[in-house]
Amino acid sequence: MSKKSARQRRAKRTRIKIREQRQRRLCVHRTPRHIYAQITEPDGARVLVSASTVDPEAKKELANGGNTAAAKVVGRLIAERAKSVGIEMVAFDRSGYRFHGRIKALADSAREGGLKF
Repeated sequence: MSKKSARQRRAKRTRIKIREQRQRRLCVHRTPRHIYAQITEPDGARVLVSASTVDPEAKKELANGGNTAAAKVVGRLIAERAKSVGIEMVAFDRSGYRFHGRIKALADSAREGGLKF
């Protein structure tokens, strides 16, 4: 089993559990250069809010999109945008990635911004 297929297997298992809870999902995707976050409806049909290091708002504050500082900015942005739409409670979908580094920085920043997981 490759590293990518193992991550996708872990992600699928997590998504099934979140879908059973019928809760909005904060999905995170990372690449070496960027990090992306979006909040989807419980059934996954529609994206409600999103933020990433590619956004012009985030680019103003960042020199590099692939570090923990960038993840903190994205976490703060996603929390602000979620609050503006009226979302306070989400389930954190880390997409099979380990909860450390950039993923942890994004989650901590989103919690500080007012999101509850």
